[in-house]
Order: sequence, then C-alpha cells, then structure tokens
Amino acid sequence: MKSIFTLLLLSICTITLAQQKQYEPTENHPYGMLNPAAPAGTADFDPLVGTCDCKSVSRNPDGTWQDSLNMEWQFKYIMNGTAVQDEVWRENDLMAGSIRQYNADSALWYVSYYTSAVIPASLPAWSGAKDEEGNIVLYKDQPAPNGAEGFSILTFQNITSDGFNWKGEWISADESIVYPFWTISCAKREKK
Repeated sequence: MKSIFTLLLLSICTITLAQQKQYEPTENHPYGMLNPAAPAGTADFDPLVGTCDCKSVSRNPDGTWQDSLNMEWQFKYIMNGTAVQDEVWRENDLMAGSIRQYNADSALWYVSYYTSAVIPASLPAWSGAKDEEGNIVLYKDQPAPNGAEGFSILTFQNITSDGFNWKGEWISADESIVYPFWTISCAKREKK
C-alpha cells in the first residue's frame, strides 16, 4: 500500500507534467497553442501556424531555375507552446524541417534546419528577427561556392492568415551581389 506522501508526490508530479504539456498539439488543437507565458516574439510565426500548400522553385547549379515543385509546409507549436517546429514535404521526396526558438534577451529567433537530403554532423542554424515591414528575416554566415564571403538570408514576407511568401538569397559581405536561389509561395489550407 502506498503511503499518503507517495500519493501526494505522484499527484504533484502528474499536475506538473500535465501543465508542461497543456499547449502541446492535441486532437482539439492539432498545431498546439502559443503559451501565454512565452516571450512576446514567439507569436511572430503565429500567422503561419497550420498547413499550407506551396509552390517551390530553386536554382540549378548552372543558375537556371528548375520547374516548380508542389510542397506541403506545416507549422506547429512545440515545447509547450514556447517554440515553433515546421515540417516540409516536397513532391521529389525531399523532407525537411526546422526548430524555431525565440530568445527574449537578444530579441532574436534561432532556427536549426534539418533535411532528408543531407545528414550533417551538426545542424546549420540561422538567426534573425521580424523587421519593420512585418517580414521575418534570418541570417547565416555562408561563403559562396567560389569561397567569397557572404550570407545566406531567408525571408518570410507577405505574411497573412491566408499564406506567405519565402525567399532564400545569398548576399556578398559588401552587399554588392544579391543572388536569389530559392522562392516559395504558400496558401493556407488548414488554419490552427
């Protein structure tokens, strides 16, 4: 027979675990919910939460643009509503995703990216913030294939509850060269 102390301890642990999961995805909230105790910036991705049907177009190594591919892009709250995870499925069997965490101290998003195309020893990461126009802009130091210093810049723009656009660009360190390498346009299929 369990002691009263053991039962009390079990009930406290159960409450604590339940509280730690109250904003996680559930049947009633399949995309999770924003935790009201999360830093305010965590809501930047709120309009994207849900499932979108997208068209993805990226460049070939020779600089020409590929044909567009259909893509599904899903965003949901994780870590009890304090972070955002996205998952991508493209019709060419590529799967990818990111874990997005907002740091209130630096007022920056930190985004780790993973993909089925390449399994690196450590995940590449971007950081950035929402700008004055409402775009979410993320940066990462990244040399060009020829070794020139520069940045990978990923931008979520035209963000509404009905969808968004995304672009990936490489920009030289002196910002004299801007090379778009990927664009995605998304329409919301299923909202949170």
